[in-house]
Amino acid sequence: MRHIKLLRYTLFITFILVLVSCTDTLIGDEGKLDEDIYLNYQTKTDLELPFEEEWYIFNGGKTHKEGAHHFISRGGGRYAYDMVIVRDRKTHSGNGSKNEDYYCFDKRLNAPADGKIIEVVNNIEDNQPGAIRNNSGNYIIIDHQNGETSIMAHLKKGSILVAVGDTVVKGQEVGKTGNSGNSTEPHLHYHLQVTSGKLEGLGLPAQFLNYYEDDILIERGEPVRNQKVRKTK
Repeated sequence: MRHIKLLRYTLFITFILVLVSCTDTLIGDEGKLDEDIYLNYQTKTDLELPFEEEWYIFNGGKTHKEGAHHFISRGGGRYAYDMVIVRDRKTHSGNGSKNEDYYCFDKRLNAPADGKIIEVVNNIEDNQPGAIRNNSGNYIIIDHQNGETSIMAHLKKGSILVAVGDTVVKGQEVGKTGNSGNSTEPHLHYHLQVTSGKLEGLGLPAQFLNYYEDDILIERGEPVRNQKVRKTK
């Protein structure tokens, strides 16, 4: 698929830059203190998967192999998930030339936990599949008021149902999956980070509660690349 080729090329270039400039800053690769603090981090927030139906983990995990975002040594996205819906080993019907071809496009997205909305962007046009914009697209930041915030990004233009200052509860609909910003096809980008009003807070591992992972019940865990996951309810 085109987006996979582009992703591989981007990852290769990023890998070279990381090796040259900041290998010694990579969490879990060189810094023992970082490894102790963050690779063993226990999520404070009681998170649930932020969607209905069964979704596929396209990127996610604590290793370079599992997560494209793992190459980011600074910023919130280090342990981020990219999630799509897959049917018959494809993310879309037809030739995938339209956002509407993608199974996850316009799907309901929920707050993964209780919190307060501290930032919203809702006016960025969705990309055509294969295109990309150099911005974060439409997103929300939920402050869980315990030192952790959730970021949900690349949402559909105009679909976000919450505003700055709103209080949300776990499972509440907050928007729809889109293809805005730095995205080549519709998907949900989710990551957990330290409390910050920005997207560049320090990223944290995110453990979810009570979900099925490839039809196996997981009481608390971190999905990784190539797994299919769904909520228990």
